[in-house]
Amino acid sequence: SPSMEPGEPREPQEPREPGPGAETAAAPLWEEAKTFYANLAPKKKPKSPKPQNAVTIAVSSRALFRMDEEQRIYTEQGVEEYVRYQLEHENEPFSPGPAFPFVKALEAVNRRLRELYPDSEDVFDIVLMTNNHAQVGVRLINSINHYDLFIERFCMTGGNSPICYLKAYHTNLYLSADAEKVREAIDEGIAAATIFSPSRDVAVSQSQLRVAFDGDAVLFSDESERIVKAHGLDRFFEHEKAHENKPLAQGPLKGFLEALGRLQKKFYSKGLRLECPIRTYLVTARSAASSGARALKTLRSWGLETDEALFLAGAPKGPLLEKIRPHIFFDDQMFHVAGAQEMGTVAAHVPYGVAQTPRRTAPVKQAPSAQ
Repeated sequence: SPSMEPGEPREPQEPREPGPGAETAAAPLWEEAKTFYANLAPKKKPKSPKPQNAVTIAVSSRALFRMDEEQRIYTEQGVEEYVRYQLEHENEPFSPGPAFPFVKALEAVNRRLRELYPDSEDVFDIVLMTNNHAQVGVRLINSINHYDLFIERFCMTGGNSPICYLKAYHTNLYLSADAEKVREAIDEGIAAATIFSPSRDVAVSQSQLRVAFDGDAVLFSDESERIVKAHGLDRFFEHEKAHENKPLAQGPLKGFLEALGRLQKKFYSKGLRLECPIRTYLVTARSAASSGARALKTLRSWGLETDEALFLAGAPKGPLLEKIRPHIFFDDQMFHVAGAQEMGTVAAHVPYGVAQTPRRTAPVKQAPSAQ
């Protein structure tokens, strides 16, 4: 046979006349070798996508975890005592906060997307955005690892505003427990909401992400709410009838619904519309007959839809949300947020439009954990 360089791979020599069963005898050996090498490879977590390719969800530490005791220490005893307490307790994981089930549901969707599209970066990317000081980071990292969350990106701004970081990460949604920072984000054109813990725990789906949106001043502009405020309901109904075919301008969360719709289509194109792990709901105080058509036609003009549209004609939203059990419900009016909270729904306030109360002049003192 021709001479071979040392280390050169040998061509497998096939026996001239393979005996019966030679191939089947080799198969278990091959399987064994494959298993051996598969076990050697470290079990890697998926790679973080580039921010511009992903749907980026920024959550604050107080949205993701319950930090009531730490917040109390900060408010009553100041920043030094607060940091000391965090360092002393850094091996104790925080309890889950209001955004925790939402984040778990995002991760469930990501697992399905990665099975269907292994090379795509069009997934949810969760960023922990906190104005904590870096020394509190160890406890946050320990908590994230404790719950096996896939959060690789952290921004610990040490008391500075997160806005420039939110922009750098191409943020599609920012959830925080700090109303002031949320207002700042909304003013900068970033979809944002202040998230509240429900007054009681209600089990939510582990396999399907459910997101419920109010319409006016959330998905749509506050044009219609301005008319109600200035001229009353009768004039509003006339206005909506007259402008039924004129789409409303977009509201602060239109872009987030658009991102959810884009990911839904990735399941639809694989024939999985009925098993889609993302479901969206429009839950509006509008009445279907007098003002519902404009809302639906506006969504259609954007090339968007929600899976369900619920027109409540002024009835309270809480009881219906209790049936839907969304991971999060967005509304611009604190009255509806409070109603949802009472019935066990995680609700988030979008501080946009004419329904907002005038700003405070002196902001309330917040902990460095606040976002």
